[in-house]
Amino acid sequence: MSDDPEVCINCHIMQPQYDSWQKSSHHAVAVCVDCHLPHNFFGKYIAKAENGWHHSKGFTLQNFHEPIMIKEPNAQILQDNCLACHEDLAHELIVGVNGSADEVRCVHCHVTVGHGETTGLGGPE
Repeated sequence: MSDDPEVCINCHIMQPQYDSWQKSSHHAVAVCVDCHLPHNFFGKYIAKAENGWHHSKGFTLQNFHEPIMIKEPNAQILQDNCLACHEDLAHELIVGVNGSADEVRCVHCHVTVGHGETTGLGGPE
């Protein structure tokens, strides 16, 4: 129940991602929850509950994908959070002709921004 990334990695098997985040450009300005959870109270705890259920089930049954990959609902949260911090900079680049902000995801070009290597983060191979 903490925002400290060292607490996050106690339960989440994300040591390589944590190590690379420490060297990333976001290390000084963002922690795990800033990118990976909604910023509103209810959204944050709904996402934590849903992810907690899926993670507990996957690790208990040992039937999770390796490498760990972000699922669509969490990829949307990540995209929303990228835009929350960088909207002024990125708005004109990502809004498509129909006005939709989900035409191109930030991680399509910036796949290594938070974690270094592309393993499990999606985007172009």
